[in-house]
Amino acid sequence: MRRHRVAPPGAGTLDFQLSRMVMIHQPTTDSEPQAASGVPGMDLLAGAVDSHVHCCPHINRRTVSVFEAVRQAARAGLRGLGLMDVFANTSGLAALANRELGRLGVDVFGGIILEPYAGGLSPRSVRTALGMGYGDGGARFVSLPCHHTAFVACSERRSPAYVDTCLAIPEAGELPDPLPEIIDLCVEADVVFNLGHISGPEAVKVAEQAARRGCRRLLAPAGYLSPDEATAIVGAGCLLEYSFFVFTHATDIPQTMIDAERHRFARADFSRALSIVRSVGVGNVILSSDSGAVVLPPPVEAFREFLVMFESCGFFGHELRAMSADNPARLFKVRSAPAAPDEDNHV
Repeated sequence: MRRHRVAPPGAGTLDFQLSRMVMIHQPTTDSEPQAASGVPGMDLLAGAVDSHVHCCPHINRRTVSVFEAVRQAARAGLRGLGLMDVFANTSGLAALANRELGRLGVDVFGGIILEPYAGGLSPRSVRTALGMGYGDGGARFVSLPCHHTAFVACSERRSPAYVDTCLAIPEAGELPDPLPEIIDLCVEADVVFNLGHISGPEAVKVAEQAARRGCRRLLAPAGYLSPDEATAIVGAGCLLEYSFFVFTHATDIPQTMIDAERHRFARADFSRALSIVRSVGVGNVILSSDSGAVVLPPPVEAFREFLVMFESCGFFGHELRAMSADNPARLFKVRSAPAAPDEDNHV
């Protein structure tokens, strides 16, 4: 059992917490060791894969840039980093990060969230994402919208006219076009099909129908799923993703996610998540930070805090490794050693 350090005086104050976040976020050289290596739980990040990081250019401020996120991940010993963005396909940025910083040993991967800003529910946009890069592969995930869905729009109390433009999965019948073609493209390319932010019943239906079409790389955001929904989704061969963001204070703060309107997410029930993880087994779960927004710590620290939350609730090291390293590495085909650029290519 790990022996935790006694927190210094004032550790609970806002000034102390902010100073610690600034210490972790300070720009450093590639070779400089992790500034916060003495913080309990940093060892949990060794070999981990954070598949859900928001560090790409955005209409909101970010705690780190793409390159900064990679450098910080490398210093903490992470093996992989997944770039997510609601405004653009991130495959090109991932390819650029690997070309410029591949020597650091972090495999950076991207994909596309099918929001209107990135081309919407378009097979053409998916094909483009799958081929975007420097000839060494493109998108490793394709996601249904995370905001432009009827489920999210209704929870944000958007206008009926707005809701009508959003993705909704009918209770009966087949999946609406062009979802079948998009799923087939994911199957052909052997990349992850992410269910996005749709309702629990919708997620069950999409997971089951995607599985029938041969999709073997499925991922479902699980923060708001009921135990029955989570069990049904896992039964279809889909992994569950639990992300730090929805269990934090960030849900209390109205934010501009995709446009000028400010909205909040309901805070997810961490106790229920723990129960579901125990029920379905750690082999069916992925943990991620979903960090990058300024209301949260930078991704490395957010991921550390999330893993410590699970550790503090009785999960052992091998279970944490399964959810934070082994499962995401296998799902996203994380490379053990990204190809290094030319020796004279320095940052």
